[in-house]
Amino acid sequence: MTTNRDYYEILGLSKGASVEEVKKAYRQLVMKFHPDRVEASQKKQAEEKFKEISEAYAVLSDEKKKSLYDQYGHSGIDSRYSTEDIFRSADFGDIFRGMGGAGGGGIFEDLFADLGFDVFGGGRSSRRKSRGGEDINVEVPIGLEEAYRGIEKEFSFNHYEACPQCQGSGAQPGSGKETCRTCRGRGMVTNAMGFISFAQTCPDCKGEGAVIKHHCVKCGGEGRVKNRKTIKVNIPAGVETGSVLRLRQEGNFSAGAGGDLYLHVTVRPHNSFTRDGDDLRSKMKIGAMQAILGTEIDVPTLDGHVKMKIPAGVQPSAIFRLKGKGMTGLQTKRPGDLLVEIAVEIPERISGKERNLLLEVAKIRGEKIV
Repeated sequence: MTTNRDYYEILGLSKGASVEEVKKAYRQLVMKFHPDRVEASQKKQAEEKFKEISEAYAVLSDEKKKSLYDQYGHSGIDSRYSTEDIFRSADFGDIFRGMGGAGGGGIFEDLFADLGFDVFGGGRSSRRKSRGGEDINVEVPIGLEEAYRGIEKEFSFNHYEACPQCQGSGAQPGSGKETCRTCRGRGMVTNAMGFISFAQTCPDCKGEGAVIKHHCVKCGGEGRVKNRKTIKVNIPAGVETGSVLRLRQEGNFSAGAGGDLYLHVTVRPHNSFTRDGDDLRSKMKIGAMQAILGTEIDVPTLDGHVKMKIPAGVQPSAIFRLKGKGMTGLQTKRPGDLLVEIAVEIPERISGKERNLLLEVAKIRGEKIV
């Protein structure tokens, strides 16, 4: 064994902690003591700590070994397993699986791949391949009327595209590439750390396995050049703030492929309407007499004005629904409704004649006026 320290103590746990607690503690310690996350002067110490916490995990994450250790301590493990046996049967990949990450790979692959490593250990191997290309994100502000009808937008943006002279290879036309001497054509260099081997992208060939003999004079060997591009995009009816449109291969060219362009739509606030899903809401003011006697009013919509009848005795804040006058559903393609809230205006001043007439009405209705 590499350590005689208490395994629970190494992981910062109390005696008898559950397997789930062991896994959680190990995840946190791995991220803390990964050699690429410490200063150069601390790498040796981090490597030793990494081995120590991994040995503790290998024992305490296995119910059978954990039971022996809980009963007999290190002697129960030493008498039955060699160091090689402990690590051979431990699954270090599974501990991080299912914690998220694109493509179902999980945080285990994400953690090490983000640091430039592939990881091999515990009887499994995990390789994460880049698809090449770099995505671009652009914000596209539009008005509510444009979101209502849909619109064709034209806009310009800067992006990298494949060098027209070398076609993205980075090599001067007529010249070729030679096998990388650092990785011998494998694209990866491997460094052993105890029971785990870290396969890192070759720093010289950037994972291609070959290096350029003569760089393209136009792009300097980068394989891409920066240009400004203008495109037209059809933004469909019904988009809302947060909608994202994806244009394939319109992003930055990199590693032999084009990335994607993501358009993030923002719908500007409107003076007359607020959006509620696929419905629209607005307010209409009417006079007190109109509310009492009923009336017909013109209601603005995003398609023009429509007539709407107000019944006698309508109450303040009453809401009327105009079918099909809302936004078109982006997915359903069905229109929402326009919800019109009635606001009754009470006059602040009235004439003497108006007051006398209203007093007569109040008398008829039996309403006491002080």
